[in-house]
Parts: sequence; structure tokens; C-alpha cells
Amino acid sequence: MNAKPYDIAVFGATSFVGKLLCQSLASQPGASGLKWALAGRSREKLEAFRGSLGLEAGGLPLLIADAADDRSLSALCAQARVVISTVGPYALYGEPLIKACTESGTDYCDLTGEVQWIRRMLDRYEPAAKASGARIVHCCGFDSIPSDLGVYFLQKHALERFGRYCTHIKMRVKAMRGGVSGGTIASMLNVVKEASVDPALRRALQNPYLLCPQDRRPATRQDNLMRPQYDAGFDAWLAPFVMASVNTRVVLRSNALLNYAYGEDFRYDEAMLAGAGLKGRLKAYAIAGALGGFFAMAAIAPARQALTRFVLPAPGEGPSPQSQKNGFYDLRFLGTLSDGRTLRAKVTGDADPGYLSTGKMLGQAGLCLAHSSKDGKQGGFWTPAALLGDALLDALQAKAGLSFELADA
Repeated sequence: MNAKPYDIAVFGATSFVGKLLCQSLASQPGASGLKWALAGRSREKLEAFRGSLGLEAGGLPLLIADAADDRSLSALCAQARVVISTVGPYALYGEPLIKACTESGTDYCDLTGEVQWIRRMLDRYEPAAKASGARIVHCCGFDSIPSDLGVYFLQKHALERFGRYCTHIKMRVKAMRGGVSGGTIASMLNVVKEASVDPALRRALQNPYLLCPQDRRPATRQDNLMRPQYDAGFDAWLAPFVMASVNTRVVLRSNALLNYAYGEDFRYDEAMLAGAGLKGRLKAYAIAGALGGFFAMAAIAPARQALTRFVLPAPGEGPSPQSQKNGFYDLRFLGTLSDGRTLRAKVTGDADPGYLSTGKMLGQAGLCLAHSSKDGKQGGFWTPAALLGDALLDALQAKAGLSFELADA
């Protein structure tokens, strides 16, 4: 019998996304039956935020923990079955909590997209997670739940309709409104900073199977769209998608964790739809040029500092509530079977992808972890699709404003 007093502890509850996550949890039907707590390093900030949630005074417990204090993190893990963390960049602040969770058998999820850090955590702590029973689930925000669960959804229907899985799936961003969070940008800049001084890391980041088990990696070549090109399947010009380098690695790890159910020859790629004709082509080149310029500047220390100081949002900053609600995204998936037959799907979200939608998705991932049995799903480092599958798919549609459906085009 589990003696831990809380189902969930939200670590970083007063961060920008942490607040959105907690507001989402507090508004869930049946939330009064959920045993959860707010966690962070500042009692004063936690108390002020708790008051803003509109709950009864003292209704939510406060757990004081600091990412730099191992003892406080161990105490946090001793009190919750699941820890949800919004404290990033994770490459700078995340490892001590991973260590504490894997040693104590505490389930964990976060919204990181820092694949270089995930690889390090896999190498250092997966044996401990398997031994203790801790289930670690990274990438539970906009990167990479819509991609990971979108592929899972499409493959599920391909198996039902055709009796087999698609061997190639393309994801295309049809439309999106909303900003990239300050925390995500800080994480991206940290990845660029690390890679700029580490040739081995630069090579590793180019490996599409970076997150797959190292003793079993397919030789199948993966597409990596780095420049504009025309896609006949969507009758549109394509531009690079900034989150593709994260999402593709997560989807390929899901396939590996599912014992390569989609096949070792499975291919997956992502891009943005820029439109048809000359207008679409020009837009694709404009997007590619802007992305290339950003990453070129980010690789140079003085330019990176200028971007951070004068241009980009800082961690903890974000858009107004109205802007968050006005955001949305529409992702399209095209799956192709080995015999040439195709199946299409779309995934939509009803809020700003980097903030409000991410907060709701992360909250649902934590709830699914808290409510799921560990029977048949041993400890280790998982992906959202490989561990939570149908349960998360249903929760996202019922409670997080996402829609997964088959599409004609």
C-alpha cells in the first residue's frame, strides 16, 4: 500500500506555465477528490498563488523544495506519487529532481524539449528508474504530445482499417497562432550554447535516433527538412518547423519502446505548410531564412546575449490571458502504407500552444500517471504515447481542448 499523502505535487507551481497548469487542475471536474500540492522554493509566492486559485484557505498543501537542494527534493518525492516539474531550463536545473525521483521510485513528468539533456538523463538514471519503478515521462507539452499522440492516433486507425501500420508519416503544421514560451526559448538557447562549444554534441543532435535505446537503433534514413521544398502530398511548399528536431526524436523513441511496432523501417518527419504557388514558395524561403538567422545569431555569444536581453521573452514571461485563449494550432498527418495506401488525420488545440495548451497537456499527463497502474509498465524513461496511450488520448480530448480525428485532406 502506498503511504504517500499526495497523488501529485506540482514543482514550479508559481512559474508562468506552472500557474496555468495548476489553474487547469483546480478547475477539473472532481478536482476536490484529487490529493495534490503546490511545490516550489518560495513559501510567500506559493501562498499568494494559492489564494488566487479561489480554493478554501489552506485547501492546498504547500511543499517547500529547491532544485539546488537534494534533501528538499528527496522530501518532496517522499510525499507525492507523481511530481510534475515546470522548472527549466532542465539542462541547468532538472537533474537533481530526476535523481531524487529515480532513487525513490516516484513517477515524474515535465515539458522539456532539451533532447541533449534527456539523453544524459537516460544514460545516467534509467537503470535506477527501472530498479525503483519510477516512470519518467519527458516532453509532455506542445513538444511533443500533439506529434507523439497524433502519430499514435493515426497508427491506431491504420491498424483498424488496413490491418497494418503506416511505414511513413508526415506531420505538417497547417496553422498556428501563439508564441513560444520564454522558458522554451531559454532552453533552445542553452542547447545552441552547449552545441557551439561541443562538436560531439553537434554530431549527436543530428542523429534522429538520439533518444532510442543505443543497443537497437534502425539503419533507416530519416528525412530532415532544412530548406524549403515542395510536397506533392499536401500540394504546398514546406518550411522547416522549429520543433521538429525534438518531436521526431520522441516519436522514434515511442516506436522503439513499443518494440518497433511501426517497423524498424518506419520514417517520420515534420515541416510547416507555407502554401501553394509562388506565394507559398516565397513564404517558405522567408520562414527558413528567419530561422536560419536566429540560430546563426544564437550560436554567437554576444549576439545570443543581445537576443536574450532585448528581443526574446524571458522565462516566467508570457502573453495575456486573452491572447492565450485566442491561440490555436492545426496539425495535419499523412500516413502511407508500404503498398501505397494512405490515411490522414488532424490534431487541433484550442489555445496558445506554448503556454495555455502546454499547461493543460502537462496537467493531464500528470493525472494519467497518478491514475494509472504500474502493472505491465515497469519503471524507466517513457514517452507520452508509449506509456499513457489511450488514457492520455481520451483525457486530452475531454479536458485539455485537443481534438484528434481522421481527415479527408
